[in-house]
Order: sequence, then structure tokens, then C-alpha cells
Amino acid sequence: MNPATFAQAIAAAQALGLERLDAQLLLLHVLDQPAHARAWLLAHDTDALAEDAAQRFQSLCLRRAAGEPLAYIVGSKEFFGLTFRVDARVLVPRPDTETLVNWTLELLQAPGMPAQPDILDLGTGSGAIALAIAHSLRETGHQGHVTAVDVSADSLDVARSNATRLTLDVNFIESHWLEKVSGYFHVIASNPPYIASADPHLEALAHEPLGALASGPDGLDDIRQIARQAPGSLHPGGWLLLEHGYDQAEAVRKLLLREGFLQVQSRRDLAGIERCSGGLWPGEQRIRTGNQTAG
Repeated sequence: MNPATFAQAIAAAQALGLERLDAQLLLLHVLDQPAHARAWLLAHDTDALAEDAAQRFQSLCLRRAAGEPLAYIVGSKEFFGLTFRVDARVLVPRPDTETLVNWTLELLQAPGMPAQPDILDLGTGSGAIALAIAHSLRETGHQGHVTAVDVSADSLDVARSNATRLTLDVNFIESHWLEKVSGYFHVIASNPPYIASADPHLEALAHEPLGALASGPDGLDDIRQIARQAPGSLHPGGWLLLEHGYDQAEAVRKLLLREGFLQVQSRRDLAGIERCSGGLWPGEQRIRTGNQTAG
């Protein structure tokens, strides 16, 4: 692959099996142009590509052809209108998860919610959910206290870096779900692992951290644990919101009802798939007893 022009470079990348959009974004990255400059790229498709840029482009294309996520190669991903730095220490934020953010923000504006609610993001990864919520609150002139939790110190390093770059005030805690979390929250939102450990789709996600993807034989081990623990960290009337797999909504609703949540319901993503389920905790704050809670 030794293209002479931008257009030939794109064509050579497609010959390797890349989608045209991916090839364009990689070339823009090599040329130090923003991802939204595809029109500029088309307007310059006859421009000559320098030899060093061509070699770098070929190297990045080979990585993409081998299945590495585009976001890891370019080092960033757009989510909820914000740019997040990402690498192999964290999952790539996905558009489906914006459903969870939107539902959280909707609840924060509901009647009865305090002026400065406490929000918890469990399994924050790159910080995408927590920081999208914090940014939206700031942009709309609302106040709130956002806490983000992850069991991985590496993930928290990425999330803290994103918070600093976006100048957003979020409290970060290293904890396995709620084990080291104190205080009570009005909304707990989580995008936990939810893929079954034997699911063949995991092979296509080999470049992303397995511990953030798989969760037991049916994919629900972590969701069960969160549903058990969450009442010990929710104010009465607080909500637990969970992202899950495309075919897990009914099972998650049953789990929430079994734990005593009310108004249990699901929300659909842009593709019409029930992507998130949640419920309201009606009772008194439970007393924590180690990893469990007691009424």
C-alpha cells in the first residue's frame, strides 16, 4: 500500500477490508485534522500524501483491519457531545449508553428531586456516564454531586484524566461496586458487564477489557449484585438504572421487582431495543452489613 493521493490512500484502506468511514477518520487523524473534516478530505482527494504519512496511515489501517477499535487507535471517542480520551484500559463509550444518561437527567428534573441531588455512576470506565451527567448539569445551570466508582485503578486514571481535561468536578472511588461507597444517592446509574461468559460475540471484542464485558453464565451476575446492594445506598424514592443486553430487559425487571423496587420499567435506545431498565426504591434506607444490606 503506497498511495500517491488522499483518494488512493482511502481506496487502498478499503482494499484491506476497512469501512470507508473508518479509513477517512484514520487519514484525518494522520493529517492532524478533526474528525468532522470529512468534507475537507473530499475536497483535497487529489492532494499528494507524504511518504511518512502514508506509512503511518498504513500501520493504523492494519491495526484496524485486525479488529482493534478505531477509538483506541485515534485515542478518543465522542459521547453525548463530549470527546473522551480512551485506550485499552477502558471500554469504548457506545451511543446506546446515551439512553442511560438521558433517563438519569430526566429523573433529576422530576418533581420531588432535591435541588442538589447526589448521583452515582457504578463502573465508570472512561468516566463517560458520570462526566456527561456532570456536564449537562453545569450547562443547564443545575447543581448536583456526581460520584463515579470503578474497581480498576487503571480505569479511574483514564476517568480522572477526562474529568481534568473537561474541567468537571466528579468524585472518584475505587471500589467493587458499592463495597467501599458511603452515603446515599438519589440516582444510581450503571452500565455493568452483561455479556454471558460463553457468548461468541466476545471474540469480536477481544481488544477491550474482558472484565468490563462478561458477567457469568447468563451475563447477569453483576446486575444481580448491584440490585441487591443498591437499596443500601439509595434514598427512599431514589432510582436504580441499569444498562443491559438487547434480550435481558425482562430478566432485569424481574430482578428489580424481586428486590423490592417499584415503578420498574425499561427504556429503548435509538434502535428501538429495550436497552436500560430501572426502578424506584420505596422503602427506608437499608443498613449495610458487609457486602450485603439488611432492612
